[in-house]
Amino acid sequence: MFRVLAAGVRYGRGMPGGHGRRRWALAVWAGIALASVSCASTAATPGVNDATSGTAGGTSVAPPSGPGAATTTGTAREPETFTGAVDDFYRVPDPLPHGEPGELIRTQAVKHENNATTVRIMYHSRDAQDRDRAVTGVITYPDAAAPADGWPVMAWAHGTTGMSTTCAPSRRGGTAPWFGLDSVRVASDFIGLGPIGERHAYLSGLSEGHSVIDSVRAARRYTAAHAGTTWVAAGVSQGGHAALFTNELGQAYAPELDLRGTVTIAPASVLDKTFGPDDQLVPRMVGVMALYGIATDHPDIHPDDYVSDAVKAQESSIDTGCLTDVVKAMAPIPAETFYKKNPIETDPARAAMIANDPGHVKVAAPLLLVYGTADNFVVPARVLYLYDQLCSIGQVTEIVKIDGAGHDNVSTMAGAQINAWLAERLGAKPAPSSCPDQPG
Repeated sequence: MFRVLAAGVRYGRGMPGGHGRRRWALAVWAGIALASVSCASTAATPGVNDATSGTAGGTSVAPPSGPGAATTTGTAREPETFTGAVDDFYRVPDPLPHGEPGELIRTQAVKHENNATTVRIMYHSRDAQDRDRAVTGVITYPDAAAPADGWPVMAWAHGTTGMSTTCAPSRRGGTAPWFGLDSVRVASDFIGLGPIGERHAYLSGLSEGHSVIDSVRAARRYTAAHAGTTWVAAGVSQGGHAALFTNELGQAYAPELDLRGTVTIAPASVLDKTFGPDDQLVPRMVGVMALYGIATDHPDIHPDDYVSDAVKAQESSIDTGCLTDVVKAMAPIPAETFYKKNPIETDPARAAMIANDPGHVKVAAPLLLVYGTADNFVVPARVLYLYDQLCSIGQVTEIVKIDGAGHDNVSTMAGAQINAWLAERLGAKPAPSSCPDQPG
């Protein structure tokens, strides 16, 4: 989900008219404009770099060559070393040559700073229909000598940025986030968000989870990174949704990798419910983006069957703009004229939403669930509902409540706990659980 800030507005109470309506829309738009930055990364957590930061302070890095260069693995073809314009990097080869999940298609040097090197990558993954898809992202790896068994890998899942190619975090020339771990770091853009001409499968759990897991495989294939098989994952907001699916899918989808645990921060979850009168606008904005996004993986879903003419008139914002553009276009549409049929209540969209709701599968990899008491956008009641659900199926889950934290700063305020938890998982320390009737 994403952060919406409109001070003094109670979203569940309708929409004012005239000048009041314009002020209301501007307030929402202004808040979202600030929020789209914070949800694209972890914010300034201690030991966490911003995945969307620019290149200031870094130096460009030449394409890898020689013994440490990207090479083939097994029978995989050698990836292209791309030296053209950034925008052209995101043009997928047509036709897309077949590749195994995680196989690299192309790489592009980004920068070198803080004793680490960052490269932009395009790699193969599988969407919810098991179709071969090209996905983009970045790898950041230490320049130091790796341990004998390779560096552990930290996989990051970003928050909502939008649904068009211009919204892909990897375009911004930054590094993958760092959680104080001596590790290779990878950050996927998710399926459909990088390549030109595609629509992002927003909140499609299999597509998100596969993208993250296959980014770890891609890092392993980039030999200069010296990535090992041990890994952890983390994500915030939309990325919290992706992280939950990553945790559920990790061992079965990639049994050759050793997933030690996942951090999910203020995750988009419990997609078929709202929690009180102030939990209305955010689910509606998330819901309409999910409707268009999940439809890319579910051909039986047609958004036109659900959205009103008013929404239909603004749908181009989904494919041409980023988060602020979508919210600017959609938020002023009153709730009562937003849908012809509410997708949360009407199949097949409802069935797809439920199928893409995480937290219903118990796996061995433990979870750290983080939330802020002042989060007005992924409200505490939503997270606590998810927590009870996870505990009820026996999933090992430790919950961390950050008093006074909102959606924009919960990652920062929980930085020490997140860093320590991830380090303990990589150190093979047994994970604690906050759930009743589970060992604590």
